[in-house]
Amino acid sequence: MSKREALDRPELKHPSTKRAKQIDEDLPYHHLLEALDSQNEIKDVQKVVHWFRSKDLRIQDNIGLHHASDLAQSSKKPLIGIYLHCPEELSWHGTSPARVDFICEGLKIMQDELKDLNIPLVFLQADKRSDIVSTVTKFLRDNDVSHVFANYEYEVDELRRDIKFLKEVGDKTQLSLHHDQTVVEPGTMLTSGGKPMKVFTPYHKTWLSIVKDDPSLLDTVPPPSKNPSSTTKDLSSLFSSQPPSPPEDKQFPSTSDRTRIRNLWPAGHAAATKRMQSFLTHISTYASTRSQPAHDSTSRLSPYFSAGMYSARSALSAVRAHNSQSADFSESGSSAGVYSWVREVVFRELYRQTTLTTPHTSMNLPQNLKFEFVQWEEDGKGWEKWIEGRTGEPFVDAGMRQLRAEAWMHNRLRMNVSSYLYCNLLIDYRRGERYFAETLVDWDLSNNTQGWEPSYTVFNPVSQAERNDPGGEYIRKWVPELKDVQGKAIFAPFARLSKEEFEKLEYPKPHVDWKETKQRAIERFKSDMRDASP
Repeated sequence: MSKREALDRPELKHPSTKRAKQIDEDLPYHHLLEALDSQNEIKDVQKVVHWFRSKDLRIQDNIGLHHASDLAQSSKKPLIGIYLHCPEELSWHGTSPARVDFICEGLKIMQDELKDLNIPLVFLQADKRSDIVSTVTKFLRDNDVSHVFANYEYEVDELRRDIKFLKEVGDKTQLSLHHDQTVVEPGTMLTSGGKPMKVFTPYHKTWLSIVKDDPSLLDTVPPPSKNPSSTTKDLSSLFSSQPPSPPEDKQFPSTSDRTRIRNLWPAGHAAATKRMQSFLTHISTYASTRSQPAHDSTSRLSPYFSAGMYSARSALSAVRAHNSQSADFSESGSSAGVYSWVREVVFRELYRQTTLTTPHTSMNLPQNLKFEFVQWEEDGKGWEKWIEGRTGEPFVDAGMRQLRAEAWMHNRLRMNVSSYLYCNLLIDYRRGERYFAETLVDWDLSNNTQGWEPSYTVFNPVSQAERNDPGGEYIRKWVPELKDVQGKAIFAPFARLSKEEFEKLEYPKPHVDWKETKQRAIERFKSDMRDASP
């Protein structure tokens, strides 16, 4: 693919590094805060709406929804829920069929839960991204809505959407936004110099201290209160709204694929709660097994976090109860398993702070802008082998095959397969980032972009497998061609078996030499970034 052709790929489009720095210095979030503060207070409450977004699909412990319910109850006015479905938005982000279906199934569950509370959930549709704000605004005006509540989304496009929304509704509707995705508000974790923290270790240490000192941060809020029974008659037309279905380009390849993924990832808050309760029964072993994919000892809650079907507060409240009701999640205040798992939750919080305070990271640009000057390679065969799980590196191939089968991949493998793509194949990391978005059920822009952030670290898939899959069980499960390979040959069959033994496996030899391509990557990064001036 030529450079010109590459620019036509949506995952490779981005502003210049100069423009990125300008956006970082003039944060859209600050403009949104100014717009919110400049609103005139509307004292005459007519109808109250909570605008659900794709990251808060639950009625339990939903901060924005809780405040909307409080206003509706105190003013004795009806509460209405809305959700905006935009097929073009899903295509724009490359959202996977697995995630789209997961969201659609979750919406059905949520609509039923709200109906039991006499609260309608109305599904709006905007075919184009440019129509999102006008579609929502029209519904508000047509239904005499005076107050709208929602939860913050921290990506740059979503911040700009809310700014545009405030301009369009003018003084006819008041918008209230709430922080719901994290325990500690993004943007408030600062260094001694007053800058947003970007390095995990000090962020983690500070986060643990804040939560220990203020355990109420983990307290959850109840579901919304019931609307009067008369609401079902007064707003009868709103209760018949039909939940969206995945658009044509977000369908599973087959019914059996859809059934398999739904069985692996049942939607809804109740399913997440059940999964959390199950995880707590073996959290004690998490620290020692979390990097070993064959043990499958992770919580597998990431799809529920990413769609907001389960809140971080709910999860950490459950962990606090397990931790003798203590919010001290430090190494000295909790078990090794609790400490290690909470640490992973804190990573999610840092990622959201980074998205908010370094908005160019959600614009197809690396956090370290110098990596934008790296000259990537076009390796078509390598790309296909990577996707198919036939690179000749068993650990990498096992991870990619798990991804295709489960729409999910163990985090240890995410690090390995991404390193292999952009270091050993020197393929633009954004192509891998996009493929994850198009495949994962737990895709989340903040986690995905920052998980794919390029670095000089080059993971060795052989030593990684020897350390994290010492018995080879994970490889044997996902790469059945190697199921009968014994001993350490399982980790590098081409190098450790005789030619005759290897050829009988019908498994590909390594696409590239790992040592040679590691050196190539390091030299390329150094040379291309040395004099780079973003």
